[in-house]
Amino acid sequence: MSDATSLDHADAMIEKAWNLPIAELATTAVRRPVEDPLLVAALRTRSHLTVVSNSVAVHQDRLHALSRPNRVLAHYDLAALTDTASALRTAYAESYSALASLRHLVEAREAVTADLAAERVRAATARTAPSRPLGLAADRPAPPVPAAPVPEAANRR
Repeated sequence: MSDATSLDHADAMIEKAWNLPIAELATTAVRRPVEDPLLVAALRTRSHLTVVSNSVAVHQDRLHALSRPNRVLAHYDLAALTDTASALRTAYAESYSALASLRHLVEAREAVTADLAAERVRAATARTAPSRPLGLAADRPAPPVPAAPVPEAANRR
């Protein structure tokens, strides 16, 4: 099993998606939160994951302390052991759900980036398209534009 925590995975996901280190992304999100709301959401999820990761570490340490070798458990230790194990499972579940929500945010950013790229291609294609109507052959000139009708002077004196 690897030593990488869920917070390490989250950092790698965010840095890969935005191509910047976490520290720079955090300052960008604070200065201009409106420009990239997905980044703000990702960093808020990461901060929640930081709290949950600390909780996981605390519960693991407590569980190891309660179940260390050559230690005889008292009857009241069983309740503490059960409570700690339950809290550890809850913290792991919160960690996994935070990672899943980060994955969804990264996927949404990729979709938005792909949509923007497609929109730019469409705009560039529209700018470079010939100004003739669709369906006409390239060797035939476009038909002349009809002249606008002259409105009659209805309010003559």
